[in-house]
Amino acid sequence: MSINLSKGQTISLSKDGGGGLTRVFMGCGWDPAQQKKKGFFSGLLGGGAADEIDLDASVILFDGNRAEVDMVYYGQLNSKDGSIRHGGDNLTGAGDGDDEVIYVDLARLDSRVHYLVFTVNSFRGQTFNEVENAFARLVDETAGKEICRYQLAEQGPHTGVIMASMAKTGTGWQMTAHGRPADGRSARDIAAAAAAIL
Repeated sequence: MSINLSKGQTISLSKDGGGGLTRVFMGCGWDPAQQKKKGFFSGLLGGGAADEIDLDASVILFDGNRAEVDMVYYGQLNSKDGSIRHGGDNLTGAGDGDDEVIYVDLARLDSRVHYLVFTVNSFRGQTFNEVENAFARLVDETAGKEICRYQLAEQGPHTGVIMASMAKTGTGWQMTAHGRPADGRSARDIAAAAAAIL
């Protein structure tokens, strides 16, 4: 059964019955916030419907000293070691379920990597006041089971969010939900803020 994480909560990712996860994916989704009804002339000018929202899910890889090792985002869809693959860019946020997916083969990760930080950024500079129902969910790809989900409750004038992180410990991986607002149109812009939450 999937766990609904609250902000700041950390859980172990050890599998039931022992053993660790090997292949997971982080699915991120969002919807354009529904705009209040506008007047007749505003509707004629295209202001009556919610705008498309181009958010970008990314993951930043850090070593044990919190130094950046690599980054997977819309501009680099695969990690240098081949362990992480971005499923592609969704430009609108339309539809149900995951809007963007990042696949991680934990067994193939560069041995230097101790942290994975998952971020979502507004490429066009739209703020999170224009976004609703944003979430991040971690899925055991091998078993096809959702492990946990974090629903972002807060909106605001920021253009990025540090959604969650995974950390390698002596007994396996653990995940922490952050939901930390940040400003930047790409993961590159908020890499320093991502390192600071670790």
